[in-house]
Amino acid sequence: MSTLIVAFPKIEEAKAVRNLLVRKGYEVAAACTSGAQVINTADRLSDGIIICGYKLSDNMLYSEVYDYKPKSFELLLVASRNLWEDCQDNDIVCAAMPIKVNDLVNTVEMMLQMQFNRRKKQRSQPRRRSPQEQKIIDEAKAILMNKNNMSEQEAFRYIQKCSMDSGNTMVESASMVIGIYSDM
Repeated sequence: MSTLIVAFPKIEEAKAVRNLLVRKGYEVAAACTSGAQVINTADRLSDGIIICGYKLSDNMLYSEVYDYKPKSFELLLVASRNLWEDCQDNDIVCAAMPIKVNDLVNTVEMMLQMQFNRRKKQRSQPRRRSPQEQKIIDEAKAILMNKNNMSEQEAFRYIQKCSMDSGNTMVESASMVIGIYSDM
């Protein structure tokens, strides 16, 4: 599950928002007052959402927090509408001050759901092979096609089946095929 980081220039504001989110069942890693604290906390975590005000106690603006944060984090700016001009061109979600509890909770929930869907989609995509890995598989296919009179698809299926049966990767199985036929 994603983690939340709350950052406002006054510690009382940060703690109040943190306590509100904790009461609603969210995991809040830290309540920060400076941009440096936010970035340090985010660097230690895998992913999440940074909920912050326009300007923090170390004079770091939300846009600087956005630039320095890890890519796996999203930013929710809580500020008055007249300060949102830079948010339209990038991936910063904005909430108007003064913010209502339900608006904040619904926005956080929406952002968490979007992160979950994005992670799920990334996991479902097959891993891309490097050119070197693909070269090994192609070489093994060529050997099987020449030595065993297989079609390219049959050679691929053979390597794939060997891989699944042995619990090795396709590249490891292809390397074994190359090793076996190079010894002959």
